[in-house]
Amino acid sequence: MATYSYQAINVSGKTVKGSLDAYSIEAAEESLSSGGMIPVQVAEVKAKEASSSGGQSRRSGSKVKPSDLILFSKQFRSMFHAGIPLLRLLEVLEQQSESHVLKRISMAIKEDIGQGASLRDAMAKHPAVFSPLYCGMINAGEISGNVPEVLDRLTYILEHEDKVKSDIKSAMQYPKVVVVALGIAFFVLLGFVIPKFAAIFAKANLTLPLPTRIAILLHHYLIGYWYVMLGSAAGIFIGLKLYFKTDNGLFVKDSFLLRLPIFGPLFIKSAMSRFSSIFAILISSGVPVMEIMKVLADTIGNSAIARAFVSISSQMEEGKGISGPLAKAKLFTPMVVNMVAIGEESGNLEGMLQEITKHYDEEVTHAVHRLADLITPVLTVALAGVVAFFALAIFMPMWDLTKMVKH
Repeated sequence: MATYSYQAINVSGKTVKGSLDAYSIEAAEESLSSGGMIPVQVAEVKAKEASSSGGQSRRSGSKVKPSDLILFSKQFRSMFHAGIPLLRLLEVLEQQSESHVLKRISMAIKEDIGQGASLRDAMAKHPAVFSPLYCGMINAGEISGNVPEVLDRLTYILEHEDKVKSDIKSAMQYPKVVVVALGIAFFVLLGFVIPKFAAIFAKANLTLPLPTRIAILLHHYLIGYWYVMLGSAAGIFIGLKLYFKTDNGLFVKDSFLLRLPIFGPLFIKSAMSRFSSIFAILISSGVPVMEIMKVLADTIGNSAIARAFVSISSQMEEGKGISGPLAKAKLFTPMVVNMVAIGEESGNLEGMLQEITKHYDEEVTHAVHRLADLITPVLTVALAGVVAFFALAIFMPMWDLTKMVKH
């Protein structure tokens, strides 16, 4: 018989820790289950430290489809609700998952938990599959002892964000086709059409108008320096990609995205929805507000807003409440600031946050549906501009040429 340390959820939904003697991990789990508790992690005390280093080195670099992760989360939630011990639950997920990546990850998580790791730490070893949001909310569920409710909300967030991304992708299909067609037409006209007309105009000794001179100049640059242009474009792309991987570069990029004319408001609304949703579930679970700020900084999905939480947290430590620091951050909408203030004053902050979540979920859905309508006028103007430029470049000297022939 060996001694096992455990972490489990008791009948009141709280996380408890302790140790017990049993002949195996399975026997320890059965002992906890018979006592009305749901095992979260059970590990032999002697083996825990010796095996911790081996589990840290295992990583999963493969990604999974959002639909597979949503199904995995739903199955996890359902079995957790049913009180199935965590290790057995992961065995079932390993067996029935259709994704080979999730099969491997379920087995790896089970092994890590069996060696004493928490569920959050085991999942965090696979960042390509479990995002900071996912791990952060699981961590909050373990801290508060409210894992089932956190899983409910996490599943909703995953489904909602996957639907938003799918709707954005659908809305962008037409603009992508137009932009690609416009680019092809631009280079074909510059590379093949303009030089033929330029030769005709040169023979006629015409004084070329400005649009035609610009078109001919662009043609010479395209033909004579295409390798320089291509190399410069590739260098800028690689340089920006590497820069955006740094903390400062990511901050600059995310700040820029929030200020884009059409997409910026959509990103802000999505961030407000995520902020209020996570805040509501964590505060209802009894997580301390300062701990909530740390979780939000890791899970908000925008480094510009995440940095704001550092200042917000320091002001909250000085006793300035929540709504005041939010207003000073200047990244949160007036609606969020005012409803949080009302929630603080009335003692119903959780209810206000839930209302904010509902509002911005609807706002995001509405904004995504209007995305194509907002982009179409911009594309129309761009298309008209390109057509007008080439029409003027070709037909203005042609008009002069016609007048010369008449004379």
